[in-house]
Amino acid sequence: MSNWLLIRGRRHSFQISSRTLLVVLLLLAANAAAMVLCTGLGSLRISPVEVIRSLLGIGDDSSHMIIFSLRLPRVVIAVMVGAALAVSGALLQGIVRNPLTSPDVIGITGGAQLGTIVFILYFSGVSIRYMPIWSIGGAFAAAALVYLFAYRRGITPLRLVLIGIGMATALTAFTYMLILTAPFTPSAVAVKAFTFMTGSIYGVSWQRDVVTLLPWIVILLPLSLIYARHLNVQELGDEVAASVGSSLQAKRTMLLFVSVALSGAAISIGGSINFIGLMAPHIARKLVGPAYGGVIPVSALIGSLILLLSDLIARTAFLPLDIPAGVFTAAVGAPFFIYLLYRHRKA
Repeated sequence: MSNWLLIRGRRHSFQISSRTLLVVLLLLAANAAAMVLCTGLGSLRISPVEVIRSLLGIGDDSSHMIIFSLRLPRVVIAVMVGAALAVSGALLQGIVRNPLTSPDVIGITGGAQLGTIVFILYFSGVSIRYMPIWSIGGAFAAAALVYLFAYRRGITPLRLVLIGIGMATALTAFTYMLILTAPFTPSAVAVKAFTFMTGSIYGVSWQRDVVTLLPWIVILLPLSLIYARHLNVQELGDEVAASVGSSLQAKRTMLLFVSVALSGAAISIGGSINFIGLMAPHIARKLVGPAYGGVIPVSALIGSLILLLSDLIARTAFLPLDIPAGVFTAAVGAPFFIYLLYRHRKA
């Protein structure tokens, strides 16, 4: 019996191994359980049964208000932001063919957060619907600068990572300076900007945040799956990809656009949540192998699970304080990055 399932459409086809399908189903179950758990836990605990009853529309009115107005938007944002950052990292690692690459490591996150901070400080009266555009614009500007500085008769992975780390540090320093020196900045706006810099999904709402981020996720995640097979071809090298008829530069440009747009959109709502784009693809490849048809959906599910659990710890471990989730993703991700650097030191 074949271990692969072939799904055909009119213009696209996907080949998924039975192992990948099993991992996806298990991760879906884990995400569903984590969502119920995160919705129920907090300063006021609600049992999983009552959470499920409220989601089905048969729960108590008091629980219904807490769940749908306060906790469920935060859970949905955690799923979307975690998935977007993870897929962005998986695409970027495939494009560059470097396992040390992720949006936050090479400065794309720094550009996105700079664009968002400019919007927060100077355009606070403008609709939040435009914030992802500023964030994505900053992310693209940072990506262009990293590419420009790292290019010298081509791009080497080590040079790209080192230039990216320097760019990320410089952009973060400039962003903090902008916050501290911005004229006539109300204290509430400054606090919002500093909270954003640490990465937090505190205080999100359906209308302001979920509705703003949802269109980007609905469009960009399916695009990443559609272009996944082109990453598999590019993994074989540029000459092989060109020889089999792949329009290399056009596909690579589209993949880079999707990666940067996903990270920029996610950062505009969730703030500077680091290392999910680095960790999730590595875990996904360990579970399902190197084929991107499996790596991308598994990375998305792992990224959402990481952020769900990080945010759960952040808001329940130190009650009544609500610690930014980015603190916990960085606490796990920084040692993970050091481990990867050590592991690939001779590469």
